[in-house]
Amino acid sequence: MGQILALVVVFLVVVAIVKLVRIVPQGYEWTVETFGKYTTTLSPGLHFLIPVYQAVGRKINMMEQVLDVPSQDVITKDNAVVRVDGVVFYQVLEASKAAYEVSNLEQASLALVMTNIRTVLGSMDLDESLSQRDAINAKLLKVVDEATHPWGVKVNRIEIKDIAPPRDLIDAMARQMKAEREKRANILDAEGFRQAAILKAEGEKQSVILAAEGEKEAAYRAAEARERSAEAEAKATTMVSAAISGGNVNALNYFVANNYVEALKEMAKSPNQKMLLLPVEATGILGSLAGIAELAKDSLGQQQKSIAQPPQR
Repeated sequence: MGQILALVVVFLVVVAIVKLVRIVPQGYEWTVETFGKYTTTLSPGLHFLIPVYQAVGRKINMMEQVLDVPSQDVITKDNAVVRVDGVVFYQVLEASKAAYEVSNLEQASLALVMTNIRTVLGSMDLDESLSQRDAINAKLLKVVDEATHPWGVKVNRIEIKDIAPPRDLIDAMARQMKAEREKRANILDAEGFRQAAILKAEGEKQSVILAAEGEKEAAYRAAEARERSAEAEAKATTMVSAAISGGNVNALNYFVANNYVEALKEMAKSPNQKMLLLPVEATGILGSLAGIAELAKDSLGQQQKSIAQPPQR
């Protein structure tokens, strides 16, 4: 009987020591309740409590935690149904508020995030919800952080992991994208053809301008050649006229023979004639040539006399 009493006393002492000494692990805070009422918070380390009078209330994790947001169907502003999921990073800053201001912190935070995801995406059309992921995250973070502040919680980040439209909507978007790309390619092709036509027209314009400049220059050169030929012809005619006036009939023979030979050349060049038969007096042509030689001799003699005669003072 005495041994049983001793064992009971030892057991009670052990229980009292366990209730008296409390060791809070790192990253946690424990609340202390006195007869069921919150009194203080125990930080990590060794603590002593009065058994029966004091007891540990809630054990709160103070480290940053990750909360997965399950997938849910959301209707966008343009009545498109998309499936959205995400992830939330939060941390408890005040253990007492997290323990006593909300019944189930994780469930309440999850419900709050899912509700605001529907609200934010419902105010945006499909294209905005797919392209403005950062804006959605920022709006969710602002709203949820303000709502959880009374619970002693700090929401650090909210990330939308996936926004998945239905399969038929994905196919329609793919067709739309293909049509847009084909339209863009056609526009680029048309622009290329337009630029090529402009360059071709510009080249033809420059070619016509250069051809006109060439024709102008050729006409100028031809006119200059005709002018010089006319000057030479006029000078020759003047010399022949002077020779005739001086009584030299050979000059006239030269003039007639020259025109006679030129006429024969033109007749020989005619494409309509294959054979040319003309009565030609060879003695007349030879006489004309002799007149040409005599005229040249007289002209050369006059030049020598003018050179040999000394100038008069």
